[in-house]
Amino acid sequence: MDQSIFQYDFIVRAILGALFASITAGLAGTYIVSRRMVFLSGGITHASFGGIGIGYFAGINPVIGAAVFGILSALGVEYLSGRQKIREDSAIGILWAFGMAIGIIFIYLTPGYSPNLMSYLFGSILTVSDADIIALGVMSIILILYFLIFYRTILYISFDESYARTYSSYVDIFKYVTTSLMALTIVLNIRMAGVVLVLSLLTIPPNIAMIFTRVYFKVVVWSVLAGFLGTSAGYTISYFAGIPVGATIIFTLVIIWVVAKGINQLLLRYKRINR
Repeated sequence: MDQSIFQYDFIVRAILGALFASITAGLAGTYIVSRRMVFLSGGITHASFGGIGIGYFAGINPVIGAAVFGILSALGVEYLSGRQKIREDSAIGILWAFGMAIGIIFIYLTPGYSPNLMSYLFGSILTVSDADIIALGVMSIILILYFLIFYRTILYISFDESYARTYSSYVDIFKYVTTSLMALTIVLNIRMAGVVLVLSLLTIPPNIAMIFTRVYFKVVVWSVLAGFLGTSAGYTISYFAGIPVGATIIFTLVIIWVVAKGINQLLLRYKRINR
């Protein structure tokens, strides 16, 4: 990489963004994939678009609106599916559609043109601000501490909720708190990959890691490393090729997944031959 590109502030912000995005996405993504909450995460992602629309209309930072809307949506799904006996996929579908509809309506009602809207939909290397980096950095620290302190409880909830209830009497509280943290992670990473693609940023790295290991802690570590490799490479390609950063990151991560899958198949074949 040409050393001269580091003279630009947005490049430094992009690299820091890649680091913090990979940490948050690796931690949150492993929980999401392990609990098979991918559809829920997609619902939160698209429901948060309603907050972006309200933020534009009210003249406040759209990320704040998206964060509030995303957390309320996540808690709403947990409540509707757990207390109101509504199927989780139905609750997600309702909030997904409602959030997108609210966002479109309020953006349409906002006077003038919203020039940064595309960056929220598809991500943009040029619009990652210092505030975005600080928010992602703080979120990274919060998630690391949360997972370290409550690792065993999170592990049990991820794989066997019934057993987790024999271990802790606060499983429901943990689920609400963890789901809220997942929602915040999703919203803060929207700037990195956009509403349309951010879900892939959380799900592809854990799937890359699970090709080689099923140990939860190792999956988290390898997810972070795979996420950083894919995100930083995606930013670099996006910078030189002049193409949307979100799509480039996801494309790069998919290529890494394909390569990792191929390497794993070769290793398995080598082991069988040498038995």
